[in-house]
Amino acid sequence: MIYVYIATMAITTYLIRMLPLVVFKNKIENRFIKSFLYYVPYACLMAMTFPAILYATDNMLTAFIGTIVAIILSLLNCGLVVVAIAACLAVFIASLIL
Repeated sequence: MIYVYIATMAITTYLIRMLPLVVFKNKIENRFIKSFLYYVPYACLMAMTFPAILYATDNMLTAFIGTIVAIILSLLNCGLVVVAIAACLAVFIASLIL
């Protein structure tokens, strides 16, 4: 039975990689499709990381505070290291206060 699972996973993985190459042979000219495909990686990354951010600490409120600090600093064009350190410090200080 394990071979059936492995074969199913292999076929699924192959189809996911093969279908875009077969379907989109020509250059994509449609602005809507191009903008949609541009934002798909960001949406997937957000959908995977945001729940993990909220459940990374024991208290969801401290995680939310760290997320808000990270969003504000990233909107101010701070670097990745600064945003990460500030968010960690915000979570640490919020957990000490709460």
